[in-house]
Amino acid sequence: MTLPIQILLCASLLISSGALASEQEQLENLRNRINALKRDFEKTNESKSEAADALRVSELSISDSNRKLNDLAQQQHAASSSLSQLQKQSKQLDKNIRDEHTLLSKLLYQQYLGGKQEYLKLLLNNHDPNQVARELQYYDYIARSRAAWLKTMRDNLNKLHDVTLLTRDKTLEIAALQNEERSQRKSLDDEKRARQQTLAKVAQQLKQQRREMGRLQRDENRLSKLVERLAKMLSRPQEKNTARNETLPSSIFDGKLFQDLKGKLALPVKGDITNKFGSTRPDSTVLWKGLFLRANSSQPVKAVAAGRVVFADWLRGFGNLLIIDHGKGYMSLYGYNESIFKLVGDTVKGGETISSVGNSGGNEESGLYFELRHEGNPLDPIKWVAR
Repeated sequence: MTLPIQILLCASLLISSGALASEQEQLENLRNRINALKRDFEKTNESKSEAADALRVSELSISDSNRKLNDLAQQQHAASSSLSQLQKQSKQLDKNIRDEHTLLSKLLYQQYLGGKQEYLKLLLNNHDPNQVARELQYYDYIARSRAAWLKTMRDNLNKLHDVTLLTRDKTLEIAALQNEERSQRKSLDDEKRARQQTLAKVAQQLKQQRREMGRLQRDENRLSKLVERLAKMLSRPQEKNTARNETLPSSIFDGKLFQDLKGKLALPVKGDITNKFGSTRPDSTVLWKGLFLRANSSQPVKAVAAGRVVFADWLRGFGNLLIIDHGKGYMSLYGYNESIFKLVGDTVKGGETISSVGNSGGNEESGLYFELRHEGNPLDPIKWVAR
């Protein structure tokens, strides 16, 4: 009976580990194909340089440093939480050991006073044999209880030793994370200074290029082409891993379809909406395809719904841009970010922090550019937001 159960358990573990490896392979496959698409997109895209391009390296570096700091903060929080639990456990074990020590001291003292005389008295006195047997059994029970208490005390001492070692290791881990955080903050300060210097050099060029009517159209065309290519790549049912015939990761997230969320979404950031979808942008004939939400720099940006990150990079005209695939051809786009906290292939939940507000890409105002698209076509975000 036991052997078949063991075989079933082993088989279940093998299937589980195989499924995990398969999912990891699919994710890696997805990332490779998106990276290939991005490289191809950059090659075929127009090569005309703009002043904002000079900011690309520094803005990507700032985003990367902030993402690492965000990861470090989460690791420190988890480590501190573990340390707090270990300290509570240590305190409780210490109390248990003191209580057990006090109890055993009393028991040993009583044993010293009475000792084995009680056994001799029982045997020498002319008591009823049945009564003698019952009382001997009682003394045996006491002896076994003492042994059990001693074992419990030894076990607690061993546990306390282990917890002490774990506490020391966790304290060292936190110290290492704090050192890494200090180093990363220094790098971030250097990168911010480099961006300010670059921004000062190209400020006049940026100002002139913002007035060019053709620039906005080029930016819009560039974004539309990128979204269109991503949508096509994700919608192809024949896109499989030829070696294992594996399909892409699921396009239904949190068990919900994105189209069912119309009229229920929250805006990704709290801010003032400074434009209307479909209205013309200032000094141009280009229409707004999304919303600009004016907000303070570094404010957290939330995903409007669950999905998978399919783009997390710098794009001319939109700075640090993040795109989430919500399945069935629906995507949400977040531009002008100071920092992007997620990587391509990451799955996110609705309301999860994915980036922070900025003015990357050479934009004058700090805020978030937000779009919704279905099969590449822009949607009015206001119609999808909860009243």
